[in-house]
Amino acid sequence: MMTQVEPSRSPAACKRRPHALVIGGGFGGLAAAIRLGARGYRVTVVEKRAAAGGRAYVYRQDGFTFDAGPTIVTAPFLFEELWALCGRDMADDIELRPMSPFYRIRFADGACFNYSGDMAAMRAEVARFSPQDVDGFTRFMEKSREICRIGFEELGDVPFSSPLDMARIAGDLIRLQGYRSVYALVSQFLRDERLRTVFSFHPLLIGGNPFRASAIYCLIAALEKRWGVHFAMGGTGSLVKGLVDLIESQGGEIRCEAEVGSIIVEKSVAKGVRLASGERIASDIVVSNADSAWTYRYLLAPSSRRRWTDRKLDRASYSMGLFLWYFGTRRRYEDVAHHTILLGPRYRELLKDIFERKTLADDFSLYLHRPTATDPTLAPPGCDAFYVLSPVPNLEGGQDWTALAERYRQRIEQTLEETVLPGLASEIVTSRVATPLHFESELNAFRGAAFGLEPILTQSAWFR
Repeated sequence: MMTQVEPSRSPAACKRRPHALVIGGGFGGLAAAIRLGARGYRVTVVEKRAAAGGRAYVYRQDGFTFDAGPTIVTAPFLFEELWALCGRDMADDIELRPMSPFYRIRFADGACFNYSGDMAAMRAEVARFSPQDVDGFTRFMEKSREICRIGFEELGDVPFSSPLDMARIAGDLIRLQGYRSVYALVSQFLRDERLRTVFSFHPLLIGGNPFRASAIYCLIAALEKRWGVHFAMGGTGSLVKGLVDLIESQGGEIRCEAEVGSIIVEKSVAKGVRLASGERIASDIVVSNADSAWTYRYLLAPSSRRRWTDRKLDRASYSMGLFLWYFGTRRRYEDVAHHTILLGPRYRELLKDIFERKTLADDFSLYLHRPTATDPTLAPPGCDAFYVLSPVPNLEGGQDWTALAERYRQRIEQTLEETVLPGLASEIVTSRVATPLHFESELNAFRGAAFGLEPILTQSAWFR
C-alpha cells in the first residue's frame, strides 16, 4: 500500500518536488499520476486529445452522452484506493450502480441466458440449457475462485521483471492449467456448447481470443461474482472527471492537445518528452500509458531501443480491432437490458476469421450497451442512448474501412432491427462510428489493435 503524501501548495515547494511526466490520459495514466502524486512527485499528464479519458473518452452529441469504450467496473476497490490516497471518499463523488443481470446473452436462435452473480439464479439458468451441467458449473466456479485468488489477488500487482519471477510461479501456473486456453478449461467442466460459450467469452472483454488466451483469465468469472459488475452513474466519463479532479487536488497538471513526439533519453535514462509541437518538457521519470508497441516503435529513437525490439514488435500477436456505432433513438426500448451480447451463428470459426485469418466475415457477434436503462440522464427525455461493438480484424487484415464503414454499420442496424430493436432505422436521431482506423489515428493503437498486445501466455507477465 502506498503512503499518502500531502503535496505542498507553494510554488517554490512545487519546483523542489521531483517531476514525473505521464504520457496518456487514459485510466492507466490517470491512476499512475495519482499514485505518483501520493509519493510526493509533481505530476504532469500529457494527452493528445482534447480531453482526458483515452479509450474512456466521452462524446456529447445532440443531447446524448456516449461513453466511447469501457462501460463497466468490476473491481471498485481499485478506484476507491485512488480516492483514499488523496484523503477522500470515492462515494462522495461517484455513484456506482450494481448491475443485475451482469449481461444478457442472446444466441442466434433467440434463446437468452441472464448472467449474474447470484449463484442460485445462475444454477437455474444453467439447468434451463443443460441440467446435466449444473454440477460442472459449480465446480468451474470453484476453479475460477482458486485461479482468481492466486492470479489476481496474490499476483495481480506483482512485477515480473526477470525470468526468475516467472520460475517462482511456474508451479502455480501448471497447477492452475494456465497453459490451456480459457475455452479448453471451461470445456473440462461443461458439455453444452452454448454454456461453453457463455463461460468462455470473457477474454474478448480484454482483447483476447478464448481459444488462445491463457486459462488464467478464467479468473474473471470469480472476480465478477465476488465484486460485482457496476456502472458509474453519469457514464464512465464521470470516473475520468473524478480522477482528473484528484490529480489537480494534488497539485498535478493535465495538458490536453499535447501529443508526444518522442521520449528524451540520455545515457539510457528517460529525461522527459518532446511534444509534436517541438516543445521539450524535462522530468525526473517518464511513465508511458500509451500503447506499448506504439511507445517502443514511435516514441523511442532507434538508438534507445534494443536491436531486436522492432523484430519482436513485428512478430508479436495483437488483439482484434473494433467497430463501434454510437446512436441515439427518439424512443426508449424498455425490454433491452443494460448489457446485451448478441451471438452470431458461429463462435470458434468467427474468432478464427478475426484473429487468425483476419478476414471480415459476413456474420458477426455484437455487444450492445444501453446505459439509459440505468441512467436516463444520458439521453434527452423519452430517448435511449446506445453503442454497439463488433469485434473485427485489426489493420493487419488490410480492410479499407473508409469504404466499408457505412455498409458494415447498415448490416449491424439490420441485425439489431431484426432481433432486439424493432423499427430501429426510423427511430435513429444521432449517429457516429469508429473503426480500427480511428484507434490507430486517434488513440495511437499499433495496427489499430484496440487492446494492444494479444493476452496470450507467451506475451504475459515477464514475456510481455
